[in-house]
Amino acid sequence: MMKLTCLGKCRWRRTRRERCSGAELLEFSMTFFPFLMFITVLLSISWAVFAKSALQYAVRAAVRDGITINKEAAGSSDLTTLVKGMVKSNSFGFLKDTTLVKVHYYQPPLPGSSAPMTDVSTVTTGANPGNSAGNLMVVSVNGYSLPTLIPRIFRWNAVDKSATTINVSSADLIEQIASNDLAPLGTAP
Repeated sequence: MMKLTCLGKCRWRRTRRERCSGAELLEFSMTFFPFLMFITVLLSISWAVFAKSALQYAVRAAVRDGITINKEAAGSSDLTTLVKGMVKSNSFGFLKDTTLVKVHYYQPPLPGSSAPMTDVSTVTTGANPGNSAGNLMVVSVNGYSLPTLIPRIFRWNAVDKSATTINVSSADLIEQIASNDLAPLGTAP
């Protein structure tokens, strides 16, 4: 008896490898693009947090040094200019100039009083100038515009390239410095 063999036997049956061809590419593309979007969002948020932290550090360091500057430490400069320069030098390159840096001096109310603080930023002479001991020095960076690291895409036809605005400030009491040893106040804010 002759055995019949089918040369085309199992032609309709494909191997598992043949049936799954292309699945890896599809799975990769379905996971890669959401992963890439997640990474870009993470980078954008991290960039903004780093910028705000750097500016906050800069104003905090400037206040910390500014409250102790006397006439000898100031040299030929004035207190306000020195503090603004400190903010710029400590800002990790975010600030190109000092136009956004503001330095204000406030005289606190007397103990037990509910009166508001008095702005003495422009008082340069007299018994209690703006930079006298016990006054409050407030250093701030207002309206810093941080460009986007990666443009935000909300819809296919809407790309947001608008900058993020950052405001930071720090304050402390000016140290006890003799009135004849005060650094010149300068032009504030």
